[in-house]
Amino acid sequence: MGAVRIRDIGIYHPANEVANDYYIERFQKQGTDVTGLLRALGRDKRYVIDDPGENSLTMSIEASNNVLRSSGLTGRDIDLIIFTSQTPEYLLPSNALKLHNALGGDLNTVCFDINANCAGLLVAVEQASRYMLGNPRIERALVVGADSISVHSPNEPVYHSNFADSAVAVILERSSDTRGFIDSVYQTDTSVIDNSLFPAQGLSNLYREEYTAKDAQIKFVPFDDSVCVDSAVDTVRILLERNGLAKEEIGSFLFSQFSIGNLKLVSERLGIDVDKVPYIGDRYGYTAANSPFVALYEALKEGKVARGDYLVFWTVGAGWQNVSLLLQY
Repeated sequence: MGAVRIRDIGIYHPANEVANDYYIERFQKQGTDVTGLLRALGRDKRYVIDDPGENSLTMSIEASNNVLRSSGLTGRDIDLIIFTSQTPEYLLPSNALKLHNALGGDLNTVCFDINANCAGLLVAVEQASRYMLGNPRIERALVVGADSISVHSPNEPVYHSNFADSAVAVILERSSDTRGFIDSVYQTDTSVIDNSLFPAQGLSNLYREEYTAKDAQIKFVPFDDSVCVDSAVDTVRILLERNGLAKEEIGSFLFSQFSIGNLKLVSERLGIDVDKVPYIGDRYGYTAANSPFVALYEALKEGKVARGDYLVFWTVGAGWQNVSLLLQY
């Protein structure tokens, strides 16, 4: 039956690099001290859009062009395009179709968007892999995850000072050997379903006279996000046990970059060598829908991941939903 493997990965982020001092000063003026928050989350710098011409779609086009160029491919070589974001630039038409147009895609390319919040790109890669395994006519897929949170959260300290803007594009291709996507585990707990809302009042209320543009921004009610740690540990253990792998056989663990504290807790509970768990959130900020893949991109660039390595991914989406994935790179 073959396999579906990651052929290449490309990223794009805006040039504007913003350090913690900006957010500390900004929120101090609003009466909020975010110094401890940024320290606990492990932030230092992040890339944030400052050009009104940039957004989640334009970043996705850049990331896609980057990965196509590095792979020696064109838009016509892609049979499936999946776009994922919680801040899509358009609801109509789909952003996948916009990408198809910008990249010069083929007439027979399958295109659609999905939204799994911060778990977006991991879910999209998993769904694309399973789709390709079931459809022999799909040889290559372009899966793109992007978020532009900053413009939608100017008054939410956790979101605005923590999240960053970027896009990651992944090319998946059918392979004749057995290396590639192996398995995934989902766990869903909707006990905090309304703690993160965007638009805050829902789309149907955008045009009501009593609401302003400010009312459409992200609304966040803080909660103890460490509850996700138990689920993360559980799903990773399930992945390894049912696929007959020991943690020592895994080349790298690519975890959510939301919080260095949670990343360390999951690693400690699993007994994982810290050198196998890259943290790049201090440099990139929290890139939301694609954060584990930014970690993979950096690990590849630094020579810490090689072909044949087993990789375990884990991330969590608002609402909340934990997703873990196992593949052989």
